[in-house]
Amino acid sequence: MVAMVSIPAPEQAATHAVTNQPPPLAPYDASDDPVLLEGLRREGAGWAEEGIRRLGLRAGSAEAQEWADQANRHEPVLRTHDRYGNRVDEVDFHPSWHHLMRTAVAEGLAGTPWSEDRPGAHVARTAGGLVWGHTDAGHGCPTSMTYAAIPALRKEPELAKVYEPLLTGREYEPELRVPAEKRGLLAGMGMTEKQGGSDVRTNTTTASPTAESGVYTLRGHKWFTSAPMCDVFLVLAQAPGGLSCFLVPRVLPDGSRNTFRIQRLKDKLGNRSNASSEPEFDGTVAWLVGPEGQGVKTIIEMVNCTRLDCVMMSATLMRRTLVEAGHHARHRSAFGARLVDQPLMRNVLADLALESEAATALTLRLAGAADRAVRGDAGEQAFRRIATAVGKYWVTKRGPAFTAEALECLGGNGYVEDSGMPRHYREAPLLSIWEGSGNVNALDVLRALRRAPDTAQALFGELALAQGADARLDAAVARLKDLLATTSEAGARRLVEHMALTLQASLLVRHAPSAVADAFCATRLGGDWGHSFGTLPDAADVDAVLDRALPGRN
Repeated sequence: MVAMVSIPAPEQAATHAVTNQPPPLAPYDASDDPVLLEGLRREGAGWAEEGIRRLGLRAGSAEAQEWADQANRHEPVLRTHDRYGNRVDEVDFHPSWHHLMRTAVAEGLAGTPWSEDRPGAHVARTAGGLVWGHTDAGHGCPTSMTYAAIPALRKEPELAKVYEPLLTGREYEPELRVPAEKRGLLAGMGMTEKQGGSDVRTNTTTASPTAESGVYTLRGHKWFTSAPMCDVFLVLAQAPGGLSCFLVPRVLPDGSRNTFRIQRLKDKLGNRSNASSEPEFDGTVAWLVGPEGQGVKTIIEMVNCTRLDCVMMSATLMRRTLVEAGHHARHRSAFGARLVDQPLMRNVLADLALESEAATALTLRLAGAADRAVRGDAGEQAFRRIATAVGKYWVTKRGPAFTAEALECLGGNGYVEDSGMPRHYREAPLLSIWEGSGNVNALDVLRALRRAPDTAQALFGELALAQGADARLDAAVARLKDLLATTSEAGARRLVEHMALTLQASLLVRHAPSAVADAFCATRLGGDWGHSFGTLPDAADVDAVLDRALPGRN
């Protein structure tokens, strides 16, 4: 018989002790950003500050951050048929997606501003996106498209009378039902096709008129239609009179399913919580929006709205990853000191902070222009026309490099999925592609300058508000005037980049502390800058920049 030996349980091995790791960031306040709050007040929406602060606390809560993580880990699933073989073409989402969507819609981040006759309503929505976007970017797609659909839908007043009250409401009802029987709707878009992409005039989807006035049937295949679970879609198709815009409901007034065959969901680099699809139309019922042959003209206002949201989402990703990088640096030590106290890391964080502040300030200025433009301000309409395309080009271009640098601040910790940083990094490139790539937006700026001279006047009128305050800015404005006189199509990117930096600098010179404005002008305009983040000159007041960017965290 073998004797049993009692072995005492070992104490936890010292190799498993966790030290020198930051605590979880959540809960935190996503609205804890003076740039955001100052811009909110400056652009006429100070009345919304209490709501923005409340939403910021919710966005940074552990619960909301968990929703974002789960919505991206459990991706949408396409269900083409039910158990009996009936075609249903539905997309199933994780419950966390619905929690995010319900909050976004209830907070007015979809179509609500169009129903609020209050100055600053569109600014308040943008500020809400800047804080709620600290959760997940994917669900911002259907809320953005719903917001953008309203001005296009208004080109057909009878349709707007039925659908607008539901698109501008604060109720989220994800089930597919007769639209008029729901308390809230979401809108999507079906524009691009595989042969054309941004060149929508080459679309081959056809629209055939029926015996009923204004009613058509569509036949064709769309290449990239996000959020296919929306209730209605604005779709471009070739009618007898040319490329036209149509409203396509998923469910018809009699309760039957409209033909909207989802062929597959896209396997995307990022934005994975959101479903993007290839729908096929075959006898699909649609209502004409605007005159035949004027589809692009009908949707142009929609493009202005979604481009603003691209800028906003990029600025949000910058701020979100900067907060994460600053939190890590505050709690992590290396070589005998906290990272946040080491000069080179402070330089990197301060350079990122400058970029983030410039992006946020420009986003809110664009939102202010949009708010005043829809209320009839002709000068703001002209400014919005050119500045939104400029901002869309530049801010979304800066996003990928920014998120990569912020990720690197966390070292190996930032490269693992648990940190959330890889998700943000994958998200960033989408925003320079959605609503027109860099070339499309740069060429759109040239088109605006040539066809609408008042856009250049509006831009220089804006820049003149800072005239004489900084010699480097004055010199940049002079160079910009020279570029406008000599730039060809091949040089469009260079021109738009210079426009963007000059416009951002002017906003910072007027509204930011002198340390921020001086460092931005010295680097982005004065040439005292390297080829990566973290190359601010020795003269830059890094401490002042960080004190502003990371209040209570450094």
